[in-house]
Amino acid sequence: MGDAELEQIMYEHKALSSLDDYFLEYGKRREQGVYFYRINGYNDRIREFLVRYYEEARRSGVVIEGKIPNPDEKNLAYYEEIMGMQFQLSMGFMLTSLQKWLPRMNEYQRKHVASALYDTLDVMRKEGKNDNILRNAYIKFMCWLYYKFERVVSQMGENRIPKILYEGSVSNYELKLLCILSGAGCDIVLLQYQGDTGYSALDKGSVFSHKLEITGMGEFPQGFSIKSLRKEMEERVNAERLYGIPPKRQNCTNAWIKGKGLSDVLKPVQERGQDERFYYNCFVRMEGVEDKLTYLNELYRFQLEMSAAGRNLVIVESELIPPSNDEISAVRRKQYKDVNQLAADLSANIIYAADMELQRILRKAFIDVVLEEAKNMEGSLNRLTNRTIYLLCWLKRFQDGLFKKWESPQVECFVYLGGCKNENEAFFMRFMSRLPVDVVILVPDLNRKCCLEASNLYEIHYETSLPVRKFPRESTDLQLSTAAYHAERELDTIMYQDTGMYRNQQYQRGVSASLQSIYEEIAILWDQELKYRPNFDVTEAVVTMPVIYAKVCGVKDGNVSAYWPEIKKLLTPDALLIKGAPYLRKEDPNPVRVHATGFLKNGKLLRAKIKSHACYTYGVLREEVQEHILDKLQLLLDRKLIRGIYENGTEYTVIATVLNLNKDILRMLQKFDFTKKNPKIVYINTSEAVLSLEDSILMAFLNLAGFDIVFFVPTGYQCVERYFNNKVMEEHQIGEYVYDLTIPNFDTISIKPRRSWRDMIFKRGD
Repeated sequence: MGDAELEQIMYEHKALSSLDDYFLEYGKRREQGVYFYRINGYNDRIREFLVRYYEEARRSGVVIEGKIPNPDEKNLAYYEEIMGMQFQLSMGFMLTSLQKWLPRMNEYQRKHVASALYDTLDVMRKEGKNDNILRNAYIKFMCWLYYKFERVVSQMGENRIPKILYEGSVSNYELKLLCILSGAGCDIVLLQYQGDTGYSALDKGSVFSHKLEITGMGEFPQGFSIKSLRKEMEERVNAERLYGIPPKRQNCTNAWIKGKGLSDVLKPVQERGQDERFYYNCFVRMEGVEDKLTYLNELYRFQLEMSAAGRNLVIVESELIPPSNDEISAVRRKQYKDVNQLAADLSANIIYAADMELQRILRKAFIDVVLEEAKNMEGSLNRLTNRTIYLLCWLKRFQDGLFKKWESPQVECFVYLGGCKNENEAFFMRFMSRLPVDVVILVPDLNRKCCLEASNLYEIHYETSLPVRKFPRESTDLQLSTAAYHAERELDTIMYQDTGMYRNQQYQRGVSASLQSIYEEIAILWDQELKYRPNFDVTEAVVTMPVIYAKVCGVKDGNVSAYWPEIKKLLTPDALLIKGAPYLRKEDPNPVRVHATGFLKNGKLLRAKIKSHACYTYGVLREEVQEHILDKLQLLLDRKLIRGIYENGTEYTVIATVLNLNKDILRMLQKFDFTKKNPKIVYINTSEAVLSLEDSILMAFLNLAGFDIVFFVPTGYQCVERYFNNKVMEEHQIGEYVYDLTIPNFDTISIKPRRSWRDMIFKRGD
């Protein structure tokens, strides 16, 4: 077969008019031929092309990442076994060899491959290569065709042109093979991140391929590769599998607002934008207030106008109440191996049968935020699962109120007064911002901080602070204030913030810290206000209360006559005296005992159930006092300060005891101001009797609640410690053990006045 006949069989290289030409079938190409281009630069158009070309090459061609592996010894041995080592530079020999070596090829395909193979080897012969070099090159090409390109050559000659994508710097023999495949009927793309320098040394005149040159080409991005492209494509496919049918609209958040806060939220949906691909919502946080005198009235008018516009409005105050155990157990879930599995499975909990379009919006927003949160949480799948379950519980809680009678492109409104307290709440807010909902976070009190961070959050800051606990929904809730009132509150802030001075009942939360001291310091510290004691502190509106918790054993110098007056000095108006053990007995009436088992679940107090129960008598106390009692009861259980908690049912005795405090102790708690003098217990036990379990529970609770407690045990007996899990109080050994003492009537005990320092210096004869 001559050169002229070869030219008729060989496919010609053609120039592109557009990258889309690569994807035309052979019969529809403007010029009949194939394309062989090398790409040395990057832009978005090239990226789109490579994504599509990669898919074509993967389905009906070959993708080469790196080098084409050279035939190994096993490959060569098999070739020799089947074909022998003969070689002739003739078309007849090559046609016969290809028929035997690649039997799936038809006659048309064999002719084109043989022609291209012959042409390449003949060029090498003309360049001076000897027969041994030609034979070795021939065998290498044959092995490559068999082991790497067999499925390609068996598709050539069809209307759909096979595609080859080569990534990297091509070698001399690899380029020759690509020329063979191109001449036999393949489209080829060389993807060269390092530019054209290496290639130009092999093909100086760009005879074998064209260099792609289009406008806007730049350098490849750092880390770009077929592998990274494939990963993104896989992620996109997985995402499509996750989302299912996409919603018709997506959120356009804040792009339309003017920065006017509540006025933007009140703007009718029809005036926000007309593009049917979007629903126009806002995501706004307003910190501080513009005008104290008008702020509450603005909030009241805002909810009236929302109602008049027919928009659903949900308002949450102070905190998003954590989901109950019943709410959590209603979320269907499994064990998950990865975040995609988690998102896909948990999204099935989102059901809104009244509107399938809204259900798709809800599920897409859910999957979006879960995948986004997974990147921030560094692979902690359990924490992500728990956070996501909270989100689903809250969505179910508010779903009906938000989307009742919803119709696209309607936008509802969710107002959170107080700001996010933790990441679970912030996660929920980020989710809500992707829905057809205006999300408004109001933080009028600048002393409270909102932990929410989000790239799509619009923030408005005012310099003036105003504590607001309740959103004025009804006219009866509207409490307007005068300028004088606000001036007084500002004066309070100046006087009582970081000055060491405190308003009455300024703080609602306190934690006790037992002081370690010497015995003589008890009398010195006893009647001091807490704010003057060592280690008193106020951090983020939580008071650290240094309290006395001690057991005093023995009698100093055995002097009983001096012992009782020293105790009487501690019987201040804030102190409760207990004479002899036990103070509380198991057989004492306790109406809470029979109900206590229903007040605890999974180690947590069911506060709402407790407060609504008929046996709960603390409802007359200040709300913050009730919360203080329940907080310390929960802490007592969590720390397992009493033996038997969560072992033999002692936890229910703890609950019954703390929820049945006597009137005297309750009044002390009601009166208690965490920065001033604290309530006190003086417990005297002169006998061999020990504290009851109920006594131990009461003392442990009162210590946590902020009471000073001192046990006087002249016998030194272990009568206090029996039911405590650990050594919880300071013990002072002050003198001899004395037995069978009778506790006197302290009204008859006189206290010798303490000598002043002047008396001790100037009245020596005293």
